Amino acid sequence: MKIKYFQNIFLLWTVILCACASQEKIIILPESEQKEEQNGIAESTEIIETQDGTGSENLPDWVKSFINGGISHIEALEPFKDKYAFIGKTRGSSFSALQQWSERFTVYHDFPRLAAARIENRLVSAASLYPDDEYGEFFETLVKKSSDAEYSGAVKEETYWTKVLVRQDNNFEDDEPAEPLELYEFFVLISIDKVMMQRHIHELMANIRTAIPPTRSQRASISRVQQIFFEGF
Repeated sequence: MKIKYFQNIFLLWTVILCACASQEKIIILPESEQKEEQNGIAESTEIIETQDGTGSENLPDWVKSFINGGISHIEALEPFKDKYAFIGKTRGSSFSALQQWSERFTVYHDFPRLAAARIENRLVSAASLYPDDEYGEFFETLVKKSSDAEYSGAVKEETYWTKVLVRQDNNFEDDEPAEPLELYEFFVLISIDKVMMQRHIHELMANIRTAIPPTRSQRASISRVQQIFFEGF
């Protein structure tokens, strides 16, 4: 059940971050040049241009850290030692549409979805059962409230774009290799003070009221996750 749920979370995360501009598809890439295989198709990507020029030598530290290791690598950088970092990212072929998306990305409208996804992921990772079984209605209610909440102190730090060459190779002998694609990727960096973010989340948790009271085991799970929530958040 939990494995299937993680698959659903991945799909939900993709939907949550979708750009309003032209409905560009969002794909998170763990490495600057990588290979992934899904449904018999291996994909490799290579950065060929950035807003600072050709190649990837001049990537900002936060972009390089995110591409190579994700959010945790950004938060390991000195400027973020007392902050949580969040990244909005989109990929597509229309530079102007993606640029509009990054310019219109706001803390007020867009950050709550990033926060809710991270909160949801933490609840799921701490659960030993399907989250609805583990936490009862507390789970769905907290995620919904966190996606509607206001997070004072969140700051839109920077935006950045890269251009990548995407190659897809079919692993089936009868299929012709697909033509390489040149796509743009736009990143938006949001930061928020750790103490302030923890205060927001504690307040959200404390004010959760559910129509169906949690069972005894669910109350125990809720209490436990509240105590350890920010370990690995």
